Amino acid sequence: MKRALITGITGQDGSYLAEFLLHKGYEVHGIVRRTSSMARSRIDHLNLYQRDNSSKLFLHYGDLAAGSSLAKPLYEIEPDEIYNLAAQSHVRVSFDIPEYTNDINSTGVARLLNAIVETKLAGSVRFYQASSSEMFGKALEIPQSESTAFNPCSPYACSKCGAHWLTVNYRQAYGLFACCGILFNHESPRRGENFVTRKISLAAANIKLGRQKKLYLGNLDAQRDWGYSPEYVEGMWLMLQQDHPDDYVLATGVTYSVRQFLDAAFEHVGLNWREFVEFDPLYLRPTEVDLLLGNSLKAKSALGWEPRTGMADLARLMVDSDLEILTEKP
Repeated sequence: MKRALITGITGQDGSYLAEFLLHKGYEVHGIVRRTSSMARSRIDHLNLYQRDNSSKLFLHYGDLAAGSSLAKPLYEIEPDEIYNLAAQSHVRVSFDIPEYTNDINSTGVARLLNAIVETKLAGSVRFYQASSSEMFGKALEIPQSESTAFNPCSPYACSKCGAHWLTVNYRQAYGLFACCGILFNHESPRRGENFVTRKISLAAANIKLGRQKKLYLGNLDAQRDWGYSPEYVEGMWLMLQQDHPDDYVLATGVTYSVRQFLDAAFEHVGLNWREFVEFDPLYLRPTEVDLLLGNSLKAKSALGWEPRTGMADLARLMVDSDLEILTEKP
């Protein structure tokens, strides 16, 4: 039985990846931060606490802000695969807390990579680093591929560039089987409620049910390459199953504006979003990224990976999920 360790297991991608690996027969371990509230709703259904000890999912306290907390679970678990998905992942928020964003997203990766070397796992473990399409920023070419130069436009993007190059360096310096997945936007019903796609799907459902009157958004002209998270975590896993480590772009190859996502979501519930959406400059970034569009031909050729869910279907399934959640609430 293979053992996998996931940081960020309680997030969107972490929860889908845990599900995917459990179905593959893995023993799955997750790193979680100690907080006063148990924010684990995305993984509660995975039978964490089986009285008959049949669960294959285990949680360990740790934090990318504290390197000493990372070595202990590595010693205990001796994982075959490590997926680093933990991050301060909100681009707009990164402008408000740039030091924290860099400490977790970049220096935190240095702590984790160093723990792998110190525990002498570098020669055996396979490591996945969650890079981001935001690293391309004001993209120097369209579409963006693995060879496109990075041009980051936010503290978040800068921190992800640092983590990306640290991972490449440890691959070269220590022979670590390390892959960076440069993933373009990928969404799902488990997306955080402060991300634009989930704000839209949740608002469409709430407005349809008469529980909300307005939705406030920033730049409606921003264009993104939106895919479906469960398909993207499969791509992460495929990267670590190859004979040699490499870096891959995962994307749909199609771009849509925020306006078009609004169209798909609100049309699904028979509403015209223009009657409910208002502009709020609070949600603008100090530096905007207008267009991101990925070229994932390398992933298709080397991994056999292709996206299957288009933007319109994605918007509809997110709205349906939010309608179901809201109608279950009193």
